[in-house]
Amino acid sequence: MKNFNFLVSTPRYYEKEAKAELWFTLLMCGDTYPIISGIPFPGLITALTNLDKKKVISNIKKILKKNPNFFQFILKIIPINYICETDTKIINYIIQENIENYIEGEETFRITLKRRHHEKIERTNFIETIAKDIENKVNLDNPDKIIRIEILGNICGISFLEKNDIIKVKK
Repeated sequence: MKNFNFLVSTPRYYEKEAKAELWFTLLMCGDTYPIISGIPFPGLITALTNLDKKKVISNIKKILKKNPNFFQFILKIIPINYICETDTKIINYIIQENIENYIEGEETFRITLKRRHHEKIERTNFIETIAKDIENKVNLDNPDKIIRIEILGNICGISFLEKNDIIKVKK
């Protein structure tokens, strides 16, 4: 679970089917050896691909445009840029070290926090700690960029996203 670049949600108890669906999809996108893993969180799986994440998302969107019912088990696909230990100082360090590569000039941002099995991190204080060192303006309703933090117990995934970088499958 410590190495992935996509976090994928599926209905509970359909993780096995979603893993097969995702593996097949990544093969269609050009990855000859994607690594799909189950994790100890119901309804979630991970993927590690050597392909460019933006190209994968673009290719999957093309597939879904041609066939909106292509996915039977996958609900959401979230690209992940960085993986680290769930520690506020480490998470903040990674974000501060990389923010200028993702958010430019006058672009606005929002921080989205998803916590699973980690109650020690208090949402408001955590987000304030991260946001206070970012010079760009916050826009909660319509940000240019989204910093998404996925806490999975002791592991954390950090994403720097644009609005359309997450695939949400319409059922």
